[in-house]
Amino acid sequence: MNPLSSKNRPALIDSLRQQTFDLIVIGGGITGAGVALDAASRGLSVALVEKDDFGAGTSSKSTKLIHGGLRYLKQFEIKLVKEVGRERAIVHRLAPHLVVPEKMLLPLVKGGTYGPLATRAGLWVYDVLAGVTGTDKRQMLNREETLKKEPLLSPEGLLGGGYYAEYRTDDARLTIENIKTATDYGASCINYMQAKDFIYNDEGKVSGLICRDRLGEQEIRIKSHHVISAAGPWVDTLRKKDKSLSGKHLFLSKGVHIVVPHEKLPLQQSIYFDNDDGRMIFAIPRNRATYIGTTDTPYEGDLNKIPINLEDVQYLLRATNQMFPDINLEVEDVESSWAGLRPLIHEEGKSASEMSRKDEIFESDSGLVSIAGGKLTGYRKMAERVVDVIVDKLTETKKLKKNHTRKIPLAEGKLKNQKEVEAYKQQLHQRLGSYGLDKNDTDYLTANYGTQSEQILDHLSVQDSNHPEQQLILAELEYTMEHEMVNTALDFFNRRSGRLYFNLPSIMPNLDAVLNRMGEKLAWDEERVRQEEKSVKEAISWVSKFTVKEKATS
Repeated sequence: MNPLSSKNRPALIDSLRQQTFDLIVIGGGITGAGVALDAASRGLSVALVEKDDFGAGTSSKSTKLIHGGLRYLKQFEIKLVKEVGRERAIVHRLAPHLVVPEKMLLPLVKGGTYGPLATRAGLWVYDVLAGVTGTDKRQMLNREETLKKEPLLSPEGLLGGGYYAEYRTDDARLTIENIKTATDYGASCINYMQAKDFIYNDEGKVSGLICRDRLGEQEIRIKSHHVISAAGPWVDTLRKKDKSLSGKHLFLSKGVHIVVPHEKLPLQQSIYFDNDDGRMIFAIPRNRATYIGTTDTPYEGDLNKIPINLEDVQYLLRATNQMFPDINLEVEDVESSWAGLRPLIHEEGKSASEMSRKDEIFESDSGLVSIAGGKLTGYRKMAERVVDVIVDKLTETKKLKKNHTRKIPLAEGKLKNQKEVEAYKQQLHQRLGSYGLDKNDTDYLTANYGTQSEQILDHLSVQDSNHPEQQLILAELEYTMEHEMVNTALDFFNRRSGRLYFNLPSIMPNLDAVLNRMGEKLAWDEERVRQEEKSVKEAISWVSKFTVKEKATS
């Protein structure tokens, strides 16, 4: 049985109890997933525990771009831009179906953040630092060329545009593919397993964790020689528990994104545009939707449930309507939304948007190693740096391989480049047509699963062909329960399929079918089915426009 099969959870818990690991990783976001893969592929025995679902925190709530951070040039963070710029190409090569080229249009407006000369110079430096070649190199466009790329732009005050390459991804899918690949290398990864306390040896060094299984409501002890905390916004909470929170600490910044149907904002391509307060905002088309973000404000509330306030939504709508004056988006047009936290390293006297996105490693007297800060794009290098800290302690006792994650493909690795992705998409489209599924379904499956779509099609062939959308959803569900440790309906609707954000209308018509299938496969009783239904409906309310209005007036 697949180690990430939902049915295999009891056996996995027994294994975690019995083994002493070289390393426990706390946190199943992109950083923790990257750490688990890096460490396991070097030859370490690894356990990873996540208190919610994989990617449930920051790593499913980013802007979903693997990008170099053009704006960091303004802050003279040359080293950061160079590193993450080059990492874009590496991560794209590892999963070309999941990290896809996305041309970005930067409109240049009179009095805007970027002028033509500064933009030309900045994009040139950006390309050089990131090692950009070929058709991905920047172009400078005149006013007419810019309007041709995106007719929805306001011609008033438009001077021209910069045109450059970034990469779009699904952050939660990137996280789960790293988890799956780490498992292929022998890592034991489990969700809904909360680290409650540390175990210390006679010398006061961390030697394991006391964890609570949040699904089975049992306590387990996991032994290890080393522990890395990659818990994102919860890093300081664990440092405090370890009595090692001193000196530098986290500064949490909230980023809100909103989603509207593509017909409400029918962009021809992604735009990176000015707001009148000097911040820059992305508007990115994604299949049937367009999403807009992000805000950047200090946050001190509940880490587990981050509110989307009406003020956040109106800020993004105001900026969008100013850039695209014929659109006139209103709060009622917002289909869904999300808010995530950036775990930045605090810098005195700087605002949230001015603080560095560099990562930093903290090591306590107890031996607990923590990593925080950084960007989604740089997760692989962050993992390499923090695993190096552990490897330096083990070199005398264990022969290990060098870091080689830049050569480890994700998601089976059968697609080598964008050309192969497009060819596979054509092949898949022909097959899906016989089930009554369309191009959007083809694009969706390819971007989410790559050639793993073949295993979904194995389930698709035995479903009811009179209901193509439900047929696809149930086939996906079967695959994710077998291979991606889906334990709740929201694991599936949110982190695995992205439907909670990008295809909200598809959930309620298919909710009963999903709950019935999960109940059957995972032996749920009636009470558990009711709880799951309630959780999904609450999540829909939380991300929907109704919740935004309600929270703003309550």
